[in-house]
Amino acid sequence: MKTKNIIYKAATKTTVVFCALALVFLAGCKKDFQVPAHSSIDAAVLWNDEGSVQYHLNGTYQVIMPDYPYEVAALLQEFASDENIGSATDGTLKAIMGIGTVLTSNDVKIIGSKYQGSNKGDNRYFDIARCNDGIGNLPTSTMPAATQKKLIGQYYMLRAMAYFDLVRLYGGVPLILRTQSPSNFETVPRSNAQACFTQIVKDLDSAAVNLNGVTYADASERGKLTKLAAVCYKAKVLLYWASPQFNPVGDPAHPYKDERWADALVANKAAYDLCQTSGISLMPDYSTIFQTEGTGNTEAIMVRSYSTSIEKRGNNVESKVRPAGATFTGGTGSDYYVATQRMLDAYTMADGTPISQAGAAYDSFMYWKNRDPRFAQTIAYNGSNWKLNGTAARKQWTYNGEIEGSTKPFYCKRFSDPNLAAASVAIVADKGGNGFDWIELRYAEVLLNYAECLNETGDLVTAKNMVRLIRQRAKVLIGTKDYGLDYATDKASMRTLIANERMVEFAFEGKRGWDLRRTRKFHELSGFLTVAGESISTVPNVPATPTKKDQLETLDANGIRGRDKIDMSIATTYINYFTRNLIYGNNTQAISISASQCYFYGLPNSFLLSSPLLDQTLGWDNGTFDPLK
Repeated sequence: MKTKNIIYKAATKTTVVFCALALVFLAGCKKDFQVPAHSSIDAAVLWNDEGSVQYHLNGTYQVIMPDYPYEVAALLQEFASDENIGSATDGTLKAIMGIGTVLTSNDVKIIGSKYQGSNKGDNRYFDIARCNDGIGNLPTSTMPAATQKKLIGQYYMLRAMAYFDLVRLYGGVPLILRTQSPSNFETVPRSNAQACFTQIVKDLDSAAVNLNGVTYADASERGKLTKLAAVCYKAKVLLYWASPQFNPVGDPAHPYKDERWADALVANKAAYDLCQTSGISLMPDYSTIFQTEGTGNTEAIMVRSYSTSIEKRGNNVESKVRPAGATFTGGTGSDYYVATQRMLDAYTMADGTPISQAGAAYDSFMYWKNRDPRFAQTIAYNGSNWKLNGTAARKQWTYNGEIEGSTKPFYCKRFSDPNLAAASVAIVADKGGNGFDWIELRYAEVLLNYAECLNETGDLVTAKNMVRLIRQRAKVLIGTKDYGLDYATDKASMRTLIANERMVEFAFEGKRGWDLRRTRKFHELSGFLTVAGESISTVPNVPATPTKKDQLETLDANGIRGRDKIDMSIATTYINYFTRNLIYGNNTQAISISASQCYFYGLPNSFLLSSPLLDQTLGWDNGTFDPLK
């Protein structure tokens, strides 16, 4: 967001006092951190002052609220998917899933091995400690009751979010729910998954109650959590609890529980209904969802706010999506958001027909033609239109050896500012870039979560109604198959359709890997094509005949390159200049894994050894803890 916002200022040293109070590691590790000398500061005074509490809350948002995928190098869950070339090798996938490797603090920082930290992911229990401080101290504050409720409601939801991050990776984890004393650490065993989900839901209910009726005064408070956010997040949590990761089908040791889907349906209908009465609706233009901020974005429910001008509040996503030719001097472009072949194939034809469907008229060479409009709004491919630097007629070129230095066959348009000048792309002193807010939860996800619950509980008709809204917004054609929905004729085929719709709708939003984990579909990562590239076709290079590459790149008298004047929609023209090579990655052999090891991490040794009460996860060395119970 481009307006000033106080939500995510970094914590000061006084904040460390609050953090340190909730350390959950061994008493024997006390020497590994030092509480700064603030003996003259009365903690009770701090909790009675709204400004001081807000400053502490700001720091809590900073370390818990998610941000753009691939922004934090240590948290690479997004790469455990088939949408991005970052998943191109067996080694990458296995490391992210914790298969055949030792988990270290560098691999998995989300639970943490540091005793203190101020960065996202340094130690989740320090983040939880901040929430416990607010929840424990605010009820005795002398601030007005309404102020207390507004603040404590945010702490409850942030704690729920932190625990949800842990549980969906580790299964049950230790539940620390009260402020800790550095002289008397509480060490507890891992709670089972059911107890953790119960607590997460309880915290979200508490957040919703305390935030009921709370409104925020102006744009400077954009990003603060609301009752709507709590209700919608609870619906998402219960969707996970009902899904195969925690509710597997056909596992004798863990009988499937159909009532979980019934509970998830109730919660997701409540989220959908509250969105309806709160004025939430789909943005009319899919391509501008992340480019529209403030009240103009009718779809955003949870956001992390950014700024172009406030130090420590910039995001670096603009430089991670742009190619070299459209970035600052010396900028090389990046490869953080590059589609795999499977990502390309997920987009249906313009009328919703899957490209693999008989009669789909899919052209594997001119693959962009007659596709779901979200394809062109998301994927910058060779010869495609992509407005950058304010140039509406600009085309993106990605063929091998392209003169401006494009090194990837595809780029992602979704998180770029088409009017931002190249010189403003760079982040300096953590300022600059596009300042676009990260949307963690939007209405489209509420609709698709609800659709999934409807389908799993037998209401195929209403499930289709939800997906139809998404495809209508995307400008998919109704055709003869009702936006392609007629291809789903039962629960199983609708389940597949919804999963594919999520992949397309949330392209590069970091949700695909979590969906594969949640639905126990990691086996589908074996053997997929990583990326498709473009090569210049070759012709004899005789003196009188310039090469095809020269023809494309030579400037005319008006400074226009030949490539920008050819009609890429004509097949004979396209074939004259380009061949398409499918490039296979190293992930072409089946990955041999056990389900327990694949879907739940083992505890890192540094954390496991911090207490004799902690048990390792089943499937890991000496593991006895069942993550599903």
